[in-house]
Amino acid sequence: MTNGTAPPGSTHGSAETTPGGGRLARSTVGSGNTTHPVDIALMRETVEILLAPDAAPGMLPPPADELATLTETVRRHLELLIPEVEQAAGKLGKDSIPRYCALACVGEARGKLRTDPSPRFGGNVGHAQRLARVLNALCDHYVKIGSDHS
Repeated sequence: MTNGTAPPGSTHGSAETTPGGGRLARSTVGSGNTTHPVDIALMRETVEILLAPDAAPGMLPPPADELATLTETVRRHLELLIPEVEQAAGKLGKDSIPRYCALACVGEARGKLRTDPSPRFGGNVGHAQRLARVLNALCDHYVKIGSDHS
């Protein structure tokens, strides 16, 4: 994932479809005119890597160095996606159930970002998987409300 500047005429939250069929949003999160691409397809691929060992018996989690990289990647994805989901939810009516659900997921994601790995709950692997699950849920909310209201 690379950072670049916004194309002329782009705005916070603009979106396009990637060649692989994923949604690519340009977020102006951060300072200056720098934009950070939010690639939903890439986020879901990262989630799949972290959650695959749970889906198939006998699969091993990634090695420690790869796990650390994946965990940091998921954290950065969450940091980019949280404001996008909040912005999209803010465009919905105050009594909207999708708004309520998306904002609850944002709160859950922020809570997960504040936690540290615990040996009681699966250590580094369990922590990374919890972050991946909440990222997957935020991707679902972004696709549902971001695509309907961008």
